[in-house]
Amino acid sequence: MSKGHKICNVLPGSIGEEAGLKPGDFVVSINGKEIIDIFDYQYLSDEEYLEVLIRQEDGEEWILEVEKDEDEDLGLEFENGLMDEYRSCRNKCIFCFIDQMPPGMRDTLYFKDDDSRLSFLQGNYVTLTNLTDHDIDRIIHYHLSPINISVHTTNPELRCRMLHNRFAGEALKKIDRLWKEGVEMNGQIVLCRGYNDKDELDRTIRDLSVYCPVMESVSVVPVGLTRYRQGLTPLDPLTKEDAEDAIDRIEKWQRIFFEKYGLHFIHASDELYLLARRPLPEEPRYDGYLQLENGVGMLRLMLEEADQALHGDEAGMYELSGKKPRRVSAVSGTLAAPFIRMIAAQVTARFPRVSVEVCEITNDFFGDSITVSGLITGRDLIRQLQGRDLGESLLLPANMFKSDEEIFLDDVTKEDVEKALQVPVVIVKSSGYELVKHMLGVRFPGETSGRNGCGWHQPYEC
Repeated sequence: MSKGHKICNVLPGSIGEEAGLKPGDFVVSINGKEIIDIFDYQYLSDEEYLEVLIRQEDGEEWILEVEKDEDEDLGLEFENGLMDEYRSCRNKCIFCFIDQMPPGMRDTLYFKDDDSRLSFLQGNYVTLTNLTDHDIDRIIHYHLSPINISVHTTNPELRCRMLHNRFAGEALKKIDRLWKEGVEMNGQIVLCRGYNDKDELDRTIRDLSVYCPVMESVSVVPVGLTRYRQGLTPLDPLTKEDAEDAIDRIEKWQRIFFEKYGLHFIHASDELYLLARRPLPEEPRYDGYLQLENGVGMLRLMLEEADQALHGDEAGMYELSGKKPRRVSAVSGTLAAPFIRMIAAQVTARFPRVSVEVCEITNDFFGDSITVSGLITGRDLIRQLQGRDLGESLLLPANMFKSDEEIFLDDVTKEDVEKALQVPVVIVKSSGYELVKHMLGVRFPGETSGRNGCGWHQPYEC
């Protein structure tokens, strides 16, 4: 039996506090069953009567007997949120973004996760190559869904080549079992020129459609290539013609699927539409925005929310604020910049005393082909904005920052930016509504500025 899971915090007023548990104690088992990870803990601790084996730091063990309401929490927090080691990726994908990162960045940026539990908890995508039959059993037993799967291709031989893993083709069979057990899934295809595009893309879409609607959606995103690809598999960026070909195929399949299933199933990312220089799809074609984290529909949703903010029932709340003189700057990556400018123009047209400058940042660090705001470094931001009059505040999308800390990819902090640019930084949550609100400087009762949520355009995982 393991030594258990170390408690890092006991919530005030909780069952754990009343029982005398303290940080440093270890939870070993519940009702005689060993706890492997957070899912075991949550499942086992839901019972009304518990016998919890506790091990103290000095090695002494004792049984905590608990009678409680079903689903009542013990109030314990652990050092590792997953309560287990994170599973790293066994593949060497030809398109892996982490392999294209320069040396010298913080260690966590180089960790390649491929953990089905994080797929459920955080929406991460997994390749299935390190999932055992036992792991599949646990997914089904604990009803973990949706599971997000990096498919890339359903051609087994091609998948082995693209993932550089001889088991990658065989791993696709695990989708069959998840489908048969009704586990909801989403899929992802990173489109690589000369590999899984054109006829291979058609094959993959056709093969995956068998799992619809249990597999609710599949996204197609262009491969992201940085300047740091020395020694890696040669890859060419997608051209306008490549993007047009992919969209034509995707939209053909969308029409077929919508007629058959009532949903579009396969979706091209925003970046593909911009690369092809085509208008974004209308809102209903996104089926409720199932793949926002993959950059599918983020721009359309932002435009719809901004329009609602300026013209909907709540628009009157902006009237007073919009009459005050105000000048701000809003930062964007090159992908979203035209759309941020559209929103800024709508704001200033309605409120002429408000001025918004949109600052488009080129990604010098990774290379100018990387266009999403979430991969902009603090140094690029400072270098390109230094010396400019940015107004009374600088609006930055939250996805530029680490999820739990106000720090950029290159460890530059929010305070570093404020000091270098001599302007207060406001971190803006995801949504066109929030963007409009901060452009106008609106603050509603009980509201504080903050950084909860994601940015205007999420970088997607490869």
